[in-house]
Parts: sequence; structure tokens; C-alpha cells
Amino acid sequence: MKLSLALFAEPVLAGAKQLFWVSTWLLWLPMTIYVTWLNRGHSLGLVQVGLLVVSLVGLVVINAETAVVIYSAWGRGHRFRRGLLQRLGRRLRLLPAVAVGPALPWGQAGGSSLRPSVTAPVTSVVVAAYLPNEQDIIEDTLLHWLTQVTPPAQGWEIILAYNTPAPLPVEARLQDLAQRFPALVLLPVAHSRSKAENLNAALAVVRGEMTGIFDADHHPAADCLGRAWAWLSDGRYDVVQGRNMIRNADDGWLTQLIAVEFECIYGVSHYGRSLLADTALFGGSNGYWRTAALRQVGFHPSRMTEDIDATVRGLAGGYRLVHDPAIITTELAPDNLRRLWLQRQRWSQGWLEVAGLHLGRVLRSHHLDAVQKPYWVLMLLFSQCFYPLVWQVVPMLLSIYVSDRDRDLDFETLNLVLMGLLTLSVVLQVAVAMVLRPPGSTYTRRHGVLYCLLSPVYFWLKVLIGMVAMVNHLSGSRVWHVTARDKSKPNKWMIALRGVK
Repeated sequence: MKLSLALFAEPVLAGAKQLFWVSTWLLWLPMTIYVTWLNRGHSLGLVQVGLLVVSLVGLVVINAETAVVIYSAWGRGHRFRRGLLQRLGRRLRLLPAVAVGPALPWGQAGGSSLRPSVTAPVTSVVVAAYLPNEQDIIEDTLLHWLTQVTPPAQGWEIILAYNTPAPLPVEARLQDLAQRFPALVLLPVAHSRSKAENLNAALAVVRGEMTGIFDADHHPAADCLGRAWAWLSDGRYDVVQGRNMIRNADDGWLTQLIAVEFECIYGVSHYGRSLLADTALFGGSNGYWRTAALRQVGFHPSRMTEDIDATVRGLAGGYRLVHDPAIITTELAPDNLRRLWLQRQRWSQGWLEVAGLHLGRVLRSHHLDAVQKPYWVLMLLFSQCFYPLVWQVVPMLLSIYVSDRDRDLDFETLNLVLMGLLTLSVVLQVAVAMVLRPPGSTYTRRHGVLYCLLSPVYFWLKVLIGMVAMVNHLSGSRVWHVTARDKSKPNKWMIALRGVK
């Protein structure tokens, strides 16, 4: 009796209602349209062509980024300039000749561009935190900064910009920590409701020439500030984004997947984009700005992804971004599917929001060259078109079986070929990421094999998340779920297998 009554509880009914509407929009409605269209003697050729174009463009971009990383790591030369496509265009006389920066030396850390670390000026580090969510980890993070990171000789400040709806016991301990370390500045932001508001409050008081932005779970490498300033010191770039790695990969199978995914993103994809088109994006943490540029750009408090919004506005306004995988920080990955879902749903909806707001601005910008502008237009359009088109494979295949029409074997074969090519591309990217992973990484090649085996399922999970994010965006839903942060917990199963490589 209690179980039957529980089925009518308000949370259960609300969840069932949400599931009904999402499944209607994503599956039953397109299936109804496709079945009706097929039964009337028409074909789905237009949608299939769109799917083919999007898939082919995606495959070309993924493999081009992987290829240039391979070339940079194992090519004949030991010096490499960013902007390979720009140089190729100038050589073919498709682009005007312009002055380029000096070639960059290549070192031993997995082929990363090891610009020599230089003495940084007075530097401000801003750690943004929603304290109720990060009270269990914030002291460890600040102690890591204060004891493990090399400070600039000219001085630095570490600003904890935080908000909390009610006083917490951890605040008293933070006060004690600030008394022990004069470089630590506590900045409670009253009435703040977002990370962007915390960052803007910190920007009003920072005094460094360079400002680094970090989330509360990030533990950067000791030389991060010197490496970052090496990119900004000559005036060529205004922002440098480093490499984010997962340090709790051993917590479970999900954190293993995310660890390999991040290595593919930051070690291959973002890096390859920087090498190909001499552009990059600010990922919200482990990003280093010229303080003057950061104050000019600022952060919009109502954006779902304030980092991507700042990136696009900065690029369109003439600021230059670069990615360096040698500037390393570690972070905590979501350790369960619910946390991952909510995090990725916000990311997907944030990209949709930025694409809708700033696509025209990118098209009109005079500061992006003939390579960067199409690249960014493509990235923003993909955020709007990729998931909807790829998702159509599901209702289209089901509709072909349900309708009165014969099975479309050509489409099914094409779909299998595209999925096979995508899988091979993922395997190649993972192989490159595993070979080039930095020393001391917390994941092994075994994790890479697991990622390759589960990549088809993981891919469709991310497609589904992207589609739900689009439904929420179109319906006007803007629910913000803060990613929960817990200390990394030892995993008995992983400890038992740790000796098996």
C-alpha cells in the first residue's frame, strides 16, 4: 500500500510529467512526423543529407585537430608556429601576408609547447566559490596555492571571492588561514547569486597585472604563473588557457571516462585548434588574463556559461587567446551520473545561449581573420545544429521500421559507416592523448581502452543531454544546478587493480 501511494507523491509525479514532455518532444513527435511523411510516399532525404554534412564536417575537424597535434609532436622540425591554416592560406595566396610571432620551441612533456617560464609581475589569483557547495574542499585548495605554487618575485594575492546564503563554520577557519598567510584575501560577495558576480566583485579590487581565474576544486602546477606570463609578456596574446586534468580518476568508472575525455579535449582538441587556427577559448578555470583586458570584458551575471560568453565577446572585441597544454591544473570530476547530467546540461544550454546571442557579432567582427571567423562560426553553429541533427538518427530509424515503407538500407548503411568512422576517430584521438599525457597523470592506458569501449554509449548520452538542454532552452527554462564538490574518496576496487597496468 505504501509503495502504491508513493507512486503518486509530488516529486514522482513531477518527474513523470517532465519525462513525458521530454520524450514527446524528442521521440514521439518527430516519429509521428516521419511516419506520416513516409506513409505519404515521401523520403527523408533532406534530413539525411543534413546529417551527412554535419557528420562529415565534424569528422574533418576532429581528425584535423588530431593530425596537427601528431605533426607537432613527432614532426621533423623542433619549432612550430601556431596558425597552420593561416600560413597555408598565405602560401597559397588566399590570405594577405602578415607578420607572425616567433617560432615556439618544443620540449619533452608530451610534445607540449614548453615556452620557458619567465618571472611574472604582480599577479592576482581569483578563486571563485559557492561556499556551501565547496566548504569541504576549499581549505585544501587554498593551502595548495599558498604552499605548492611558486609565487612571483614581485608579489601576488590570492582572492577567495565567495558567496554563501548563511554563515558557515568554515569561514572562521578561513579567517585563521588568512592571518597565517598575508597573500590570502577573503572577499565575501553579499547578495551574489552566480560565479560571474563573484568574479566581477574580485575584478574591482585586483591589483595584479595578470589575473588567473580558478574554480574552488583546482590544484595547479607549481610553475603555472611563470608559464602563463611567458605568453602574455610580449603583448601578442591577452589570454592563455591551460590544460585541465582530472585528479580523482580512480574514484570510479565514470571519473575514469571523464579523465580520458578531458585529456582528449584539453590535450588534443583545444590544443589542435590553437595550432590550426591560432585561437582558443577560456574554459572558466586555469585561464590567465591581462587584467586590463579582463576588466574590459567582464562577466555577464545571467549567462549559463559566463566563460564562453566572455570568450566570444573578447574575441569579437579584438582580444587574442591561446591554449598551452603545458600549464597544468587538476580538478575533480562528477562522480555520479546525476551530477554529470546537470553539469553537461548547463554547458550545452550555455553554448546555445551564447550562439544565439553572439553569432552575428562574430560574423561582423573585423578582429577575427579569414580562418578564425569561419572556425568560430562553425563551432557556434555546431552547438545549435549538431545534437538536433545527430539525434534524428533515433526517431528516423524507428520510423522506418514502423512505417509502411520498405527499409531504407542506404541510410542504415551510411549511418553505420559514419558511426564507424566516428569510432575510429575517437580511438585515434584517445591513442594520441594517452601517448602525450603528462607524467604523473592519474589514469593509465587501461582507462583509455575502457573509454574506447564505452565511447558509443557515452556519445549518445551526451547527445541526449544536448537535446534535453535544447528543449529547456527553447522552453525558457534556466534552472542553475551548481556542481557538487566532495573530496576525492579512495575506491577499493580501483585500489585492488592499481597494480595492473
